[in-house]
Amino acid sequence: MDVLLAGESWHEVTMEVKARDVTTSSTYTEAGEYLIAALEATGADVTYQPSHVAAQEFPSTQSELDKFDVVILSDIGSRSLLLTPAVAAGKPEPNRLQVLAEYVADGGAVGMIGGYMSYAGEQGQAGYDKTPLADVLPVEIAHHDDRIERPAGVHPQNCGIEGLPEEWPAVLGYNRFTADDEADVLATVDNDPLLVVGNYGEGSAFAFATDCAEHWAPKPFLEWSYLPDMWSAVLTRIE
Repeated sequence: MDVLLAGESWHEVTMEVKARDVTTSSTYTEAGEYLIAALEATGADVTYQPSHVAAQEFPSTQSELDKFDVVILSDIGSRSLLLTPAVAAGKPEPNRLQVLAEYVADGGAVGMIGGYMSYAGEQGQAGYDKTPLADVLPVEIAHHDDRIERPAGVHPQNCGIEGLPEEWPAVLGYNRFTADDEADVLATVDNDPLLVVGNYGEGSAFAFATDCAEHWAPKPFLEWSYLPDMWSAVLTRIE
């Protein structure tokens, strides 16, 4: 299975003020390694586009998307995909999220993984509730900040993945959404949906409420021996 993963990277700029002296520094982080390793353990071939790369190079035609069996968006806000460099310069271009929705309707698959820039996201800034993906994903996305912090940890509960334990390692937060009536809820967290799969047109989609990296997904979850099995079940369901 060929997977396109977009997101899971960021730049940080730090400013230090020492009386009249000010210095700045920057760091760059990619956080997709655990997810990529788990997907590759299922036999998937993963193409990874960090957020700043996806902003420029994410597919804008269905023929480009057809190279992949599933597209996964993880912690990358909708504006990064809507505002291409050309659009930012005032030149019309295809709506890449509309193209992605049509790709799924014609038999492709898409998934979203939680984070501060997934679903509605921090202060609603991720903004997917206002995009074509709102109808494609098997959940109803909130129209406001949907982040739920659980600093003490909460254990997800398995609802429908054969061979996995009933209780999973704790997570420290997630995006809250509601599952569509015809979707299948495969796991819950604190009585909210955690993992949901469903159909859209001829294709399929999944929604995973928590992150695939710290802090919401702490090390015991990321290094959980059943994590590749969980993703294998998801990919099998949507292929």
